[in-house]
Amino acid sequence: MLEFKILEELKPNNEILEVIKSYSYQIKNGKTKHLLYTNLKFIEPTEYLITSPTNLTILEYKVNEISNKPFYIKKHNQKYNLREIIHILNNLTII
Repeated sequence: MLEFKILEELKPNNEILEVIKSYSYQIKNGKTKHLLYTNLKFIEPTEYLITSPTNLTILEYKVNEISNKPFYIKKHNQKYNLREIIHILNNLTII
């Protein structure tokens, strides 16, 4: 059986939390895991599930300095940076 050791618990982004506090939402913290007896590491993203006014799932990945778009919206199948995510979340109330 595969055994994992949790290296780091990833916390939610405070700036997104400020924007989504007026919506109904759930958060699942991300994790960085190490597969024991190997040199493999796995990253589970932080998941923001907005349930009202629309269903929207935003994944936040811990990324290196090269990538500038750590957010992914499942519904759109596209990566975003923080400024774009905040813009999308602000437009949810207009729709």
